[in-house]
Parts: sequence; C-alpha cells; structure tokens
Amino acid sequence: MNIKKVLLDNGEEIAYREREGGEKPILLIHGNMTSSKHWDLLMEAFDSNYKLYAVDLRGFGFSSYRNRIQAIKDFSDDVKGFVDAIGLKNFSIIGWSTGGAVAMQFEIDYPCLCKKMVLLASGSTRGYPMFETNEDGTANGERRLQSISDIEQDSRTIGMQYLYDSKDREGLKAVWNAVIYTDKRPDEMKYEEYIDDMLTQRNLADVYHALNTFNISSVDNGINKGTNEAALIEIPILVLYGDRDYVVTEQMTKEIIEDLGHVTRFIRLKNTGHSPMIDDLQQVKTEMEKFID
Repeated sequence: MNIKKVLLDNGEEIAYREREGGEKPILLIHGNMTSSKHWDLLMEAFDSNYKLYAVDLRGFGFSSYRNRIQAIKDFSDDVKGFVDAIGLKNFSIIGWSTGGAVAMQFEIDYPCLCKKMVLLASGSTRGYPMFETNEDGTANGERRLQSISDIEQDSRTIGMQYLYDSKDREGLKAVWNAVIYTDKRPDEMKYEEYIDDMLTQRNLADVYHALNTFNISSVDNGINKGTNEAALIEIPILVLYGDRDYVVTEQMTKEIIEDLGHVTRFIRLKNTGHSPMIDDLQQVKTEMEKFID
C-alpha cells in the first residue's frame, strides 16, 4: 500500500495507508513503538466490504513531529484533523494499545463521528502507569513517575532510547521477543520491516508521559484525578484482550470494563499476547468483523 499524506492546520503532516473496499470505513490507530505498517496483515485479511485507513500518529512512521505532544489529546486532535482532511464520516475505530487511549479520547472530544470502537490490547481508561525503575530493572510500584523530566531520566526510558539512537536492531528484537512476540513471531523478512518501522519513532518519552497522565475515569490514578469523561462515551465498544499479554495487564483491562461497562462487550483472546495479529490473525479478524457488522 502506498503512503499518502495530509497537512493539518497545526502544521503537522500525517501519513496514512488506505486499502480500498466497500462502504464500511474503518480507521486503524496503532500503538507505541509501531505505526500504520504494523497493521499490514490485518489490512490484507479484512473482508473487502470494508474500506480501511491506517494513520501514522505524530512522531511515528512517515508523519512529522514538529511539535512535541503533551497529552493523548494531542493525538486525538491530530486524528480529527486527519478525518476532516479526507472527509471521513460514519466510521468505526480500532485502537491498538496506545491507540486505544487515542480512540477513547477521540470519541470524548468529537462524539457522533464514530459508530463503533474496538479496543485491542488497549491501555486503560486510567492510563498506563510509569513507575520508577529499581536497580535490578524491576518497577517500583510505590513510586510513580510524576513529570516528563522524571520519565526522561528513568533508566527504562534511557535504555529504550539508546536502542533507538544506536539503531540496535538485535536489542529491539530482544525486547519484543521478551514481552510481545512471546510465542509466534513474524517471518524473518516481515520482522526486519517491523524493526525498520520501530526506528522511525521520535517521541518515546513523550508517549510514556502522555500514557502515564491519561485518566478519563472517575478514579484518582495516583498522578491525576480522573476527568470522568469515560461516562460520556455512548457508542458500542468491543474490548479484546489476549490471555498472554505481558504489556497491558489484566487489571488495566478490568479498569476499562469498570469505567465503560455500560457500552462494552469483552472477549478474551485465546493463546494471544500483545500482538494478536501475529499470534492469531484469524481470531482477531473474525471477532472484529462480527462486532462491526
């Protein structure tokens, strides 16, 4: 699929991939350390009745990063600019991981544009907590990082940023093999393409900070009091969570269901981790298509 671009009013250039199809549009929003590229298998597999759009969020893939994001809302505003630019209406959203948080914020900020939402291995309505890293590399659950400066100086961020800066492909593979591709992995050529894609990210610490401070629930998450905006979401939502996800915890998924229970349907994906498209593409595709139809 060719890469297309649109220029937003805020000066950012948003890249996207488009797959032709029928009259059922779907917008795909990727997660951290990825871009629209990581949707490729799903885009190829989806029924031809659907027309698919997959964006590169600001600072990922082929999109620009002229202004640093401060919060998930910045991504949401970019998505609104993109939707307006291409005239997209009456669509469904699929948000994966960080993309799930962006999808929820988008529906809060711009209701009535989206018909249905799928949250795939999504970050919580109460954010993705970033804790101080102990000397042994484990997280100190009693010390949540408070600022972007804290995150930039934490050893976890420094280590990941070093992998990017040094273009350490084997180091990135080691991380993904440890927590994401814990069972099945892409074939060798596809994996190399995905590593190329990971190396395009220019906003690692900023995304960590945005996730850490995100909170649309009614619960104080330890860094921000909840906005309770989750209660404003009224469209049907499908929550898909893999039973071997080592990135998003089961507790985070329970928080989504607790905060959005009035509109959610939950399905536990069997034998899948944080990258369900690799672990069981058919299972993911089937559940998504049934829900969106």
